[in-house]
Amino acid sequence: MSLVRLKIDVSGTTGDAAWREIRQFDQVQSARFGPQFGSGGRCQHDAKAPHNKGEWIGAEIELQTPLLAQYAVSHYLEQDRVLDADVVE
Repeated sequence: MSLVRLKIDVSGTTGDAAWREIRQFDQVQSARFGPQFGSGGRCQHDAKAPHNKGEWIGAEIELQTPLLAQYAVSHYLEQDRVLDADVVE
């Protein structure tokens, strides 16, 4: 299995709305989102309030092969809310 780590811009959204807007790569084995995969720091706002400008939360995508992981990186980097995408060795 190969892993891709993403940085998702969550500013202006609430909860996991930014994550739900992401178009997933077709060959994904699993996809998980949350601060356990990285973040720009602890949120300094009420849980029901929109995320502040500049906030990001990480995600982890699991794929079958390293080649699919490279294609997935390109797929995710084309999306506005994806700040960064890298294959994890």
